[in-house]
Amino acid sequence: MTQEAGRRGGLDERAVLLMAGLADLAVSTMGSALGTVRGLLRRSDAAELAAEAERDLMARGRLVLDRYAAVPPAHLEILARHALARQAGDDV
Repeated sequence: MTQEAGRRGGLDERAVLLMAGLADLAVSTMGSALGTVRGLLRRSDAAELAAEAERDLMARGRLVLDRYAAVPPAHLEILARHALARQAGDDV
């Protein structure tokens, strides 16, 4: 029973340490991001940067939609097209 209590305390301690580490990482990341945003707002070409970022995001969105929304052609359809192309090549 003492061993189980020690394990549980160890697991609880690990969970607390993991959560504290994640919280610290989130805070430091947010601080870094805010510093970057402040630096970008001071730039004279902020409008151009925003437009470029928008174009980049649109392109990424198109890539994601093309990757997941497009239905790949049926395997048998591809094989039939290859067979027809070979037959057409043999006839010539």
